[in-house]
Amino acid sequence: MAQSARAHFGATLPQIKRPWVAARDASIAFEEMGYDSLWVCDHLYGPQSPQLPILEAWTMISAVAAITDHVEIGTLVTPAGMRNPAQLGKVIATADSIAGGRVIAGLGGGWMQREFTDFGMPFLSVRDRLKQLEETVELFRRMWSEDESEVTFDGDFVKADQVVCQPKPPRKVPVLIGGGGEKVTLKLVAREADIWNNLAGSQPDLAHKIEVLKRHCDEIDRDPDEIVKSQQCLVTIAPDEARAKPMAETAQKIFGGHMGDPMGPLAITGTPEQCSEKIQKHIDLGCTMFVIEFFGKDTKEPAQLFAEEVVPNFR
Repeated sequence: MAQSARAHFGATLPQIKRPWVAARDASIAFEEMGYDSLWVCDHLYGPQSPQLPILEAWTMISAVAAITDHVEIGTLVTPAGMRNPAQLGKVIATADSIAGGRVIAGLGGGWMQREFTDFGMPFLSVRDRLKQLEETVELFRRMWSEDESEVTFDGDFVKADQVVCQPKPPRKVPVLIGGGGEKVTLKLVAREADIWNNLAGSQPDLAHKIEVLKRHCDEIDRDPDEIVKSQQCLVTIAPDEARAKPMAETAQKIFGGHMGDPMGPLAITGTPEQCSEKIQKHIDLGCTMFVIEFFGKDTKEPAQLFAEEVVPNFR
């Protein structure tokens, strides 16, 4: 395959019903394979049931930061209102200090009510959660800025009184906003985000969502190329088509629509050559970042194949 534009490849770490040792081993292995970033979901409960064991995201990110050297590390995504926002800003700054400036703050509105209310946080309407997200991003920017030693913030949903955040993050923390709501979320992305992530379930709509985002950028005179377009995606890869097709069929049964359609027009499915072709289709649409969930009992095996046979085409 001909050389193409450089892409950013991130790998999702094992986190649900898996011990820390599995996440630790995957973190080290994925970094050695050459992945650009490592990702965790931010849920306080397993999405299918509160009884499912799950490692808390920001504790996990700090641990991963301590055992890795150069990969970026992020959440996909942290609900803005699930924790006290000012305290969360301090947590992220600390994690970035541990990482030496490698954290990506992935933020969203959240959707699982019990993750909020069981932990004493109000679960607002969708409209108000998105306003809460906007205010949280503004608070973080101020808390992390070298220009302010104390921050007082009086938003509709976010409050802070003379908050001090020291040490500051070592770099300007990239803010990723996830979601595809066209009237509110993508407008917020246009104003505030460094990275926009399209949910796996919306992968077939990627081209349309990017066009909507471009229109919102035009309205505020922002260059849309300033925003990195990212796609959360399931990757089913095998050395040959005979093994790849059954894998995709099994993935479709297991994940349903949650991780998109493994057989869909943009699905990154098949042999290394076929996966490379689908990656190129994303790049042609303007999407250059991929947050990958590898399909397989041991995700390190398909991740290794992808790193050896696909990634070099985009370096």
